[in-house]
Amino acid sequence: MRFSNFLQLSLLTSTTAATASDQAAQEPIHHRLPQRPPPGHLPVMMPAPADDQVQPAVLLIDILGTQRSLTTFFSFSRMHEDTSEPLGDANTNTTVLAPNNIVIEDLPRKPWENPSDYDALGSQAYDGSGGKDRADENLRKFVQAHLVIGTSPWEAGAKVKTAAGTTIWWEAKKDDSGDEKRVIMPDGVEVDRVASRVANGEVWILKGVLNYA
Repeated sequence: MRFSNFLQLSLLTSTTAATASDQAAQEPIHHRLPQRPPPGHLPVMMPAPADDQVQPAVLLIDILGTQRSLTTFFSFSRMHEDTSEPLGDANTNTTVLAPNNIVIEDLPRKPWENPSDYDALGSQAYDGSGGKDRADENLRKFVQAHLVIGTSPWEAGAKVKTAAGTTIWWEAKKDDSGDEKRVIMPDGVEVDRVASRVANGEVWILKGVLNYA
């Protein structure tokens, strides 16, 4: 079985969630309107959290599942215990450096591919059960390269190791418009934004991927 078929199965959960959302949008609007509150009771409107506000009752594993632009990375992270467990660990802070769906889709070398596998085994490198195992391990390394376990908040210039063992840090730089941006070094990958700050860490959305060879 080619790994592309295996990957389709692994992403089924994310696809199902998106389909459910689409079905809800097609329902008659009166089915989706909230019921009128009893007389004398007004609905309570919860304010949206500010960008720098921490959500203390939420864990990374919960918030990642709500980020529609990160469904692919989230699916990859759940495939292995050593990458999914830190996301649900309330006692360990982690910085998640998550490439968005489009970035992953546009990669010339997919996250489950390794040039050394092709060099050794040719075009059949990911066929059969052995190929699935190789691809699965490559995916694990891809996610590990984007997790900084044990560090959050992560200060500018502080050198840390990813779960894959590589040393990285980030610098604040200004673009041509004078706006400040975060750039993860030494790969020079720009951070699109810090999407969430929760009880056990932060989710940073990247405009590229970090070295995962």
